[in-house]
Amino acid sequence: MNYRDKYNHWLENDYFDEETKMELRGIIDDKEIEDRFYADLSFGTAGLRGKIGAGTNRMNRYTVSLATQGLAQTIVKKGKEAMSRGVAIAYDVRHYSDKFAEIAARVLAANGVKVYLFEGIRPTPVLSYTIRKLKTISGIVVTASHNPRDYNGYKVYWEEGSQILDDIADEILSEIDNIKDFFEIKLMDLDEAIRKGLIQYIGKEIDQAYDEDLLKLRLNDEIDKDIKIIYTPLNGTGNIPVRRILKQRGFTNIIVVPEQENPDPNFTTVGYPNPEDVKAFDFAKKLGKKENADIIIATDPDCDRVAMMVKDKDGEFRFISGNQTGVLLVNYILSQRQKRGDIPADGAIVKSIVTGDLSKAIAKKYNVETIETLTGFKHICGKANEFDRTGEHTFIFGYEESIGYVYDTIVRDKDGVNTSMLIAEMAGYYKRQGKSLLDVLEELYQEHGYYKEKLISIVLEGLEGSKRIGRMMEEFRKEPINSFEDMKLIKVVDYLLDETGNPKSNVLKYYLDDGSWYAIRPSGTEPKIKLYIYSKDKNSEVSTRKIELIESTVTSRMNSIK
Repeated sequence: MNYRDKYNHWLENDYFDEETKMELRGIIDDKEIEDRFYADLSFGTAGLRGKIGAGTNRMNRYTVSLATQGLAQTIVKKGKEAMSRGVAIAYDVRHYSDKFAEIAARVLAANGVKVYLFEGIRPTPVLSYTIRKLKTISGIVVTASHNPRDYNGYKVYWEEGSQILDDIADEILSEIDNIKDFFEIKLMDLDEAIRKGLIQYIGKEIDQAYDEDLLKLRLNDEIDKDIKIIYTPLNGTGNIPVRRILKQRGFTNIIVVPEQENPDPNFTTVGYPNPEDVKAFDFAKKLGKKENADIIIATDPDCDRVAMMVKDKDGEFRFISGNQTGVLLVNYILSQRQKRGDIPADGAIVKSIVTGDLSKAIAKKYNVETIETLTGFKHICGKANEFDRTGEHTFIFGYEESIGYVYDTIVRDKDGVNTSMLIAEMAGYYKRQGKSLLDVLEELYQEHGYYKEKLISIVLEGLEGSKRIGRMMEEFRKEPINSFEDMKLIKVVDYLLDETGNPKSNVLKYYLDDGSWYAIRPSGTEPKIKLYIYSKDKNSEVSTRKIELIESTVTSRMNSIK
């Protein structure tokens, strides 16, 4: 069926409710109809993510139930033990998150699969922790992470507590493809499922266990616990768990941004709730100046990502990028563990291929290996799972430049709660020495060189945008830029050719002879193509000029491709 046939099918089929049909009848623009029905919302290793609305290419109760039926059939094929181990489900503050979580629970229950459903909003890392704690076969978190308010998503995890990789995703997708009609999807009444013990609500008992295990990861108690911290959950799930863990850790000077304290699916005060964007800190900065705070911590709506700002000597707050935060954490963790004498001989830091290299130099100083994976914590924590099987390394810390971090392995995904605790501890440790985190960062640059960075995202929405992104990738794949004044291209890595041992991925990475490099890839979750630029030099200003030169040359080429 073409997009018009699918549109008419949804209007005429009794399976779809009247509210859905009314929404579809209200669409006047044919381009909008095409965008909603030209494709099915794709199920991949990131699960589902898209705009909320009626249609096959949207997040709604029907696309969620279809994906869940595929997951249920995958679990059923693995036998009674897998079905009884069950699936843990969490959800965030977004529109329909609670409804989508409930629908997923009812579909699983109807297929005889046990469900552990959180009774209220929870951060994504708590879902990962719960899978490991309850030993479930799988997990679901309904979230669109840091996407704009009109998005929602559905991420699937497997028994290790990490997001599914291609093998499980392919099994689920195969089951979804075998479902020829929505009428094949099973759905049990919620009350009936609870009575039969197929759906069980969970909550505080998991929170308590999670907190206890997080507190075991503290590195040093010789810190200034009176450090003044502004915290904003950006109206998401982090408010209660982050404040709770900081209080239990002994921090007494935590001030929450009042306008962004409580859940708000419209993200009224921030618009785009991504703390990777410095504009998300507007309210927090204002409060930080008023309170003369030392640092600001922000978590995204599902509290897996975290970013910070640090007060400089002039009383202004400076944004610390994801790469810089990762570098500070790697340095702090390894330096503290060296003092304790418990850095594992086979220890490893894991980072993504588009994350900067300063942490690699720091890790080398402590005789710790750095391993690179494709973008995404399914790959980063996939290494922790691999280490469990092979014993090849001990996973210490994983991170990527897009403000995602995890320390240790009790959670196998980005963890904004754990990281907030570590950032507060780290800032308190250095404050006791009379240093800010900016001072520490400058010390690292002077020791290892000035590693500069820039990320450029070009938004290209819809079918035409997707095609243009494809053309850009093909042009750069066929004809790379060979020089940037004195910097010469020495190596190209095309991750579609699987040259590195990683799974194939549509990423191009270009290495220059001075240690600088850049990479291009389409976003896996948003209609964007991303350009990552990294430079290195002993001189800060020279390193910055290198970034500017690479940016102007590459973006000019990208913009010329129509």
